[in-house]
Order: sequence, then C-alpha cells, then structure tokens
Amino acid sequence: MKSSGLILLVTLLVVFSKANAQNIDDLLSEATGDQTNYTIATFKSTHIVNGHSVKLMPMGQLDFRISHRFGTLNTGFHKLWGLDNASAHFSLDYGVTDWLMAGFGRGSFNETYDGLLKFRIFRQSTGARNMPVTVSYLTTMAVVGYKWTGPGNLYFWDRASFVNQLLIARKFNDRLSVELNPTYVHMNLVKTELDPNDLFSLGIGTRFKVTNHLSVNFEYYYTYPPSNNQRSQRTYNPLSVGIDLETGGHVFQLFFSNSLQMIAKGFIGETTDSWLDGGIHFGFNVSRVFTIVSNNK
Repeated sequence: MKSSGLILLVTLLVVFSKANAQNIDDLLSEATGDQTNYTIATFKSTHIVNGHSVKLMPMGQLDFRISHRFGTLNTGFHKLWGLDNASAHFSLDYGVTDWLMAGFGRGSFNETYDGLLKFRIFRQSTGARNMPVTVSYLTTMAVVGYKWTGPGNLYFWDRASFVNQLLIARKFNDRLSVELNPTYVHMNLVKTELDPNDLFSLGIGTRFKVTNHLSVNFEYYYTYPPSNNQRSQRTYNPLSVGIDLETGGHVFQLFFSNSLQMIAKGFIGETTDSWLDGGIHFGFNVSRVFTIVSNNK
C-alpha cells in the first residue's frame, strides 16, 4: 500500500509539473509573440455583392443562398420600378475542409448551371506568422441550358464558360476591409465575331462595418477589352452598392446594381445596363448556414 501511494504521489507530481510547465510555455509564447493570431470576419459573407469575397465556408458547413435581381428602376411605375420582373439564382456552397469550398448553383437567366471551387492560399495574421493579406483562388464553370433555336447544334462545350479569380483582401481595422480581384473570363462561344472570347477584369470590393450586425459594401469591376469597344451589344462595367445585415444564422444583403446576372461570367462580361441611364436593379441575397458535420472535439 505504501509503495502504491508513493507511486501515485510521484505520478501526480509529474503530471502537475508538466501541466505547470505547459502553462508557463503558453504565457511565454503570448509574451514573446510566438503565437499566430489570424484575422477573422474580413467579410461576413462568401460574396461581397455579386462577386466572391475571400471568405470560405468552414469545414462541415453548408451555405444555402437565394439571390434575386429585379428589373431596372427606369421602367417606372407601370412595372413598379422593376419589381414586376425578377431573375433568381439558388446555390449551395460547402466547406470540404477549412481551406477548400465547393459549390453548385442554378440561375433562371439563360437557365444557367454553375459550379465552383474556392481555395484559401494565405490568411492574414500577426505574431509568429506575419501575413499582411488573405489570398484565395476561385475557379468556376458555367453552362447555359436554354433551348437552342439557331442553325446547327449547340453542344455542351459550346455552352460552357470559365472564370478564374485571385482574391486578395486586407482587413485594415475593425471597420474597413478592401479586396482586389484580378479576373480572367473565357467563353467558348460568343454571339458574333465582334465579341471577344477572353476578357480580363480587375475588381475592387470594400466592406465598412457600421455596427456589429450591419455593414456597407461596394463593388466595381473594370473590364478589358473596355466596355465601349465595338461589340455586338454595348456593355458596361458592373457597379454595386448595398448593405449586409446579419441576424443569427442568416446574412441578408440588400443592394443596387446595374447588373442583372449573378455569376462572374455574366456580370463581368455581359452587363448591358448603365447607372447613368437609370438601368439600376434592386436585388437581394439571403444566406442561411447549416452545420452538416460538427467539428466539435
């Protein structure tokens, strides 16, 4: 019995000394800056307005998103300033890991199906690992599904388009976040030979937090070839301004934009309305997050 008691006492002393040493190491790490402190809530949603933000869904979480864009304000009272007309897009985005998100969507505009993969490359942090920005990479594919009524046949790959984006964001303080999005768009088939198959665009998006649950968002994409080139149809650079309203598991986004389309291939290369002419669409996104796989240990 004495021997067993002595062994138990020694064991407890060893465990206590290790735990105490661990606590001291933690305190020293905090004091010397050996810990890595990651920036959170650069953006509240995976989208700034139309375009994506650097945010990914956490592992095991599913974002069900409903998006609507109404007609233009310049249609006047007869069309209730655009509210009589609407386009919709539904999407599911899932956090496969903490650095990889996969998604699928369906839009009423041109009966489009789209899929995406978004990777996190770097994450803004301080301390042991000092990284000034968060960097993600987005690749998407979209296929129009409308019935072809022109001459010949329209095959699957003719209907496809691709977008690749580098998303680079910095949270400057508790209120202001800014993102730059170099973008490449390729469309396998265009309307006429006047229309380019390849477009390059630079997007900028900002978030300014007003309260813990409310922020003001701004988004603009400059596209090259420029919007005033000799295409079969005049296009414009997309500009969007709105608010994010967070309520529990929902994020409501309310905004005005000159773009009717809700995926990058559309709003970057095919925006045909102008703010100066009153071609402004009221729109909203509703995001609801579900936990599919719990990561609690």
